[in-house]
Amino acid sequence: MKLRLLGLAVLLESALFGIQVSRAQDVPVVAAASDLQFALTEMAEAFANDTKREVKLAFGSSGNFFRQIQQDAPFQMFLSADEQFVFDLAAKGLTVDDGALYAIGRIVIIAPHGSPLKIDGDLAGLKAALAGGTLQKFAIANPEHAPYGRRAEEALRHAGLWDAVKSKLVFGENVSQAAQFATSGGAQGGIIAYSLARSPEVAKLGTYALIPADWHEPSRQRMTLIKGAGETARSFYAFMQGPSARAIMRRYGFVLPGESS
Repeated sequence: MKLRLLGLAVLLESALFGIQVSRAQDVPVVAAASDLQFALTEMAEAFANDTKREVKLAFGSSGNFFRQIQQDAPFQMFLSADEQFVFDLAAKGLTVDDGALYAIGRIVIIAPHGSPLKIDGDLAGLKAALAGGTLQKFAIANPEHAPYGRRAEEALRHAGLWDAVKSKLVFGENVSQAAQFATSGGAQGGIIAYSLARSPEVAKLGTYALIPADWHEPSRQRMTLIKGAGETARSFYAFMQGPSARAIMRRYGFVLPGESS
């Protein structure tokens, strides 16, 4: 009898251990564009409070994540700042489907306190600083793989300032790093995501102004589930489209699907 009970205890312990391992493994890694650094962190916390499930967030440039997913990086969900990356992954059969548009982003010009750069959405202050020789460094995300870097380049070209500012540019690996450069005093300013400028952590470091949305291509941001995504990732994907997540996104300045700017 004692042997039977001992055997039952071992079986129960093994089963419980198996459940714990399964739950520990069901913490999906979500690859997210770095403009979501603050907004998505809040959403993940709200999701955990609502569902008692957790996700692990990895922030970076959408272009780099696009390449990593093709190389079998262990992501279960991808939130891109450029929807074309999602469409391209879907065409390669790497995603569940074409995903869903979750936001349209905006860009701002920002300068740290004490900068000689005067901030305005029409970039007149930037033009004056370039003409007067007071601008030494100006930060944007790298346009080669960061969608917000491409939007910044488009806006600068629209304003006729690209050729004048090119030699002054310092590139962030992603828009979050560009925001660090633009507000740390190492640069006189930069162009970054509105969502980052709206965060208290960045807003306190300087002043910013929205750049007109028609100065650049729209930043249509799309998310998708990677093939093989588990239950928690699927739940978080659904949560991202619900009212709680949309309220957080709206607070960080994103234009949401079905809404106008």
